[in-house]
Amino acid sequence: MKKTTWKRTTLFITILSVIAIIAVGCNTPKKEESSTNALERIKSEGKIVIGMMGTYPPYNFLNEKKEVDGFDAEMAREIAKRMGVQAEIVTGEFSGLIEGLQKNKFDGLISQVTITDDRKKTIDFSAPYIKNAVNVVVKADNDTIKSVEDFKGKKIGVGLGTNDEKYLREQVLPKVGDFEIATYNDVITSLMDLNTGRIDATINNVFALKPIVDKNNLKIKAVGEPIKEDVAGVAIKKGQPELLEAINKAFDEMKKDGTYAAIHKKWFDVEPTL
Repeated sequence: MKKTTWKRTTLFITILSVIAIIAVGCNTPKKEESSTNALERIKSEGKIVIGMMGTYPPYNFLNEKKEVDGFDAEMAREIAKRMGVQAEIVTGEFSGLIEGLQKNKFDGLISQVTITDDRKKTIDFSAPYIKNAVNVVVKADNDTIKSVEDFKGKKIGVGLGTNDEKYLREQVLPKVGDFEIATYNDVITSLMDLNTGRIDATINNVFALKPIVDKNNLKIKAVGEPIKEDVAGVAIKKGQPELLEAINKAFDEMKKDGTYAAIHKKWFDVEPTL
């Protein structure tokens, strides 16, 4: 009887020990990938995964071969090449790109991610690689909307999760008065809706308008002076200074040897203003 009790006691203690070990293991925080490890992993794998929309010509879009093409795509591939790796481009809706970056779906974003103080609180940016002017866009026969001051009582389209949406909600609405904001996951749909009268106006980057207008024979126009200018950068997760330095170094080399200017002029027919 005593021997059986001793065995049961020993077994009970052993079980408690195992449970304690498991509990300690469960409570141990998962070690985050260090900044050095991030860059080393990219070089070891021979690729950097870049997220972009793929629906925003001439910045990024699918060409006739169903390949991601455009200014952003060419910049991504050139930066990757100078880092000694390949660029693997993964497309997705803009509203989910930053969340995907935070969840390690991407190593970086090159998709016209505007550099803002709010975004810099949660992600890091490279040096700006493009400056964009944003204008009010209306139907070709619309002579009543000439600036954001005329938005009151109108339905205005804008990209979901973009800096332009934030600008409309936080700056234009309080100043101009009530108007409806319709959000879109891609630029093409918003411009098509503008063309058919489903919305009264939108605000967009002037570089993005021409290829869409030409391809779809849209009867729309940009009006007035630019309402604002934005700069975009390569976005990466915070705490990866070595990766950020490698990206900035590649971009700086592109600027010095003229490659950057050539890419910019190829897609926009003007010299860069940065």
